[in-house]
Formats: sequence, C-alpha cells, structure tokens
Amino acid sequence: MSEQTVLEHEGETAEPVISVTDAALAKVREVRDSEDDSAELALQIDVTGVSGVDYVYDLAFTPVDELPSDSHRWSVGDLQMAVGDESRSKLAGATLDLPSNPAQGGLIIRNPNRPNPLGDVGELLLEGEVPERIAQLLEQNVNPMLASHGGFATLVGVDGHTAYVTMGGGCQGCSMSQATLTEGIQRAILEAIPEITEVVDSTDHSAGDNPFFT
Repeated sequence: MSEQTVLEHEGETAEPVISVTDAALAKVREVRDSEDDSAELALQIDVTGVSGVDYVYDLAFTPVDELPSDSHRWSVGDLQMAVGDESRSKLAGATLDLPSNPAQGGLIIRNPNRPNPLGDVGELLLEGEVPERIAQLLEQNVNPMLASHGGFATLVGVDGHTAYVTMGGGCQGCSMSQATLTEGIQRAILEAIPEITEVVDSTDHSAGDNPFFT
C-alpha cells in the first residue's frame, strides 16, 4: 500500500478534499509524532480569510473526537485529515506541499481556487432585462467595493452574450484594475447573469490621470 493510498473509515468521506505530496506527508508526520497522543490527532485545514487574491489558511492538529461534526474526514496512509464544510469547495483540488525554496520552511497549499476580490455576489435581487440586471449588479455589489479605491464600473452595453464594461475614477489607469475586472467584476457578472458568457474590458487604461495604484 503506497503512502498516498486513501483509506476510508467510519465517519470519513470517500474522496479527499486536498491531496498531500510525499514530502509534505513526511513533514506532517514528523511534527505530529512529536505530539502527545499523536495517533489520535487529525490534521485540520480550513480557510480562515482572504488576503488579496489568495485565501488564508489555518493548519492545526486536532483530536479526532473534537473535530466539528460537519467536517469532511479522510486518511492518507496513517495521517488523518479533516476540512470544515465551509472550506471544502474553496480547497477542492488543492495540494499540501513543501515550498519550492527549502530555506522558506513550513508547508504551503497550492490552491487552484481564488477568492473573488470584490466579495461574494450573495442573494441580490436583480430584475429586468439583461442590461438592467447588470447595471443593478454593478451598483449594488461591485461599485461599493470599488469606491474604497476611488473607482467605479459602468456597463457600456451588451451584444449577444457579451457584456462590455469600463472602469473609471481611481480605477482608470490603475495597475490593478485589469486584474480586478478579470477576477472580480467578470466573475460577479457571470455568476449572477447566466445569459452572459463573456465580459470585455473596454476601459482606456492609458487615460487615467490619478490612478489609485501606480
């Protein structure tokens, strides 16, 4: 049985949420085995917040009988692992690994998932035709977030399944505005307006006189 064989026991999920490289597994075992009652400990991993375009994580050894009842549990070899229910989708497909630079030390999580920098769309009440709903989404969800950067987003128009959006104020000419549109506004529109399959940035980013970021 290899190190990466996933073992299923009572109370555990059939599929792992996050994979573990052999190097990370050895490191985690080394730390765990230095703890008291190490055989009864699970490595609990959860998303605790957001920093920029990445999630913030908490890794801790927790006694198995103290794990939250809604946690998703599985084993990799003799290592028991757990992820909270709210963190499961945010960690799906991630890998626990050692840093590429050995001098860095510790563990890292290579996660293909990214938080929306503008926050979750949530349960917004959007009504009317597609352009009206996009305008409402920008007004209610996107622009309040961009306002902290002195900026705003405006719908230029809709052509078929494509929405054209511009960014103004502090966001025009901002070195981060392209990423904000791609990572935030685009995701918000695509999630909230199913008729839209593409969002195009129509901003003239070279025209910004006083960008928030330089």
